[in-house]
Amino acid sequence: MGPQGLFRLKGETAGCRPFITAYYFKEWNEYEMALHTHPSTEIMYVIAGSCAVELSFGGQTHRSVLKKGEFIILDGHIPHRLLVEHSCRMLNVEFRFEELAGAYLSAAELAAADMQMAALLDCPQPYLLLREPHEVYHVLKSLVLELDRKERSEMLVQVQLTGLLLRIARLYHELESQGGDMQNQYVRQCLDFLHQNYDRPVQIKQVAEAVNLHPGYVQRIFKQKIGQSIMSYLTGFRMEKAKMLLRETDIPVADIADYVGVHSRPYLHKLFKSATGMTPSDYRQSVEAVRFAHEQRGDDC
Repeated sequence: MGPQGLFRLKGETAGCRPFITAYYFKEWNEYEMALHTHPSTEIMYVIAGSCAVELSFGGQTHRSVLKKGEFIILDGHIPHRLLVEHSCRMLNVEFRFEELAGAYLSAAELAAADMQMAALLDCPQPYLLLREPHEVYHVLKSLVLELDRKERSEMLVQVQLTGLLLRIARLYHELESQGGDMQNQYVRQCLDFLHQNYDRPVQIKQVAEAVNLHPGYVQRIFKQKIGQSIMSYLTGFRMEKAKMLLRETDIPVADIADYVGVHSRPYLHKLFKSATGMTPSDYRQSVEAVRFAHEQRGDDC
């Protein structure tokens, strides 16, 4: 293990800014890399396929297997190598902290502004294995595309790199708060997918594909962690959205079904009454009646 952890930020280096040193897309096929080191922190994100990363420290070899949607962030000073049994497409970014001119936040300023970032920058481990199949990849890709522009914006690069580190800091915080339980991360990603797609038809296989896991496994861990099935949770979430739309908007009751992914007014009527004991129309009327009574009394609402 490196004596100063993942980023080696101590003393005077805490006033430096993150600076990209290398970046590339690469598809590997049946490849074994030699152990090597470099002065930069490295992010290796798996776009497709799978691979293994070996690190040598503390007199031992540590091996991590990465699948699609997973990435490792590691201290480049630690001897490490990539192993690909079949094929793997990756996006790699290497960076270190340096003195940079311009209106950029230093490591110390980032840590002072965000507790999760402070925890990441102070991480004592030489590497982190994390999973985020969508958001982190999009930020990484946007960062690399900006770096390749002939007239790139250094300010935008710095903002994107800072945003990337903030997102990684959030994932690190979630992993630490869950005691390293990867299943909680998978379930959180399922919830994110459901919350973004409740307005259209959703099947279990779509949820599983979104988190790159087997449908049966996804259903099992979701019910274990949430206490209900994926579809039961989705129905409840949709009914809460329907209540909000009925309460806060003038959208016709006949159209509410389309807004919450049910696409059938009779079926919405059935689901809503089962969840609330009222029909959608009765619910809206009851809310309006309460609001009118408050207005008559001059209450703030």
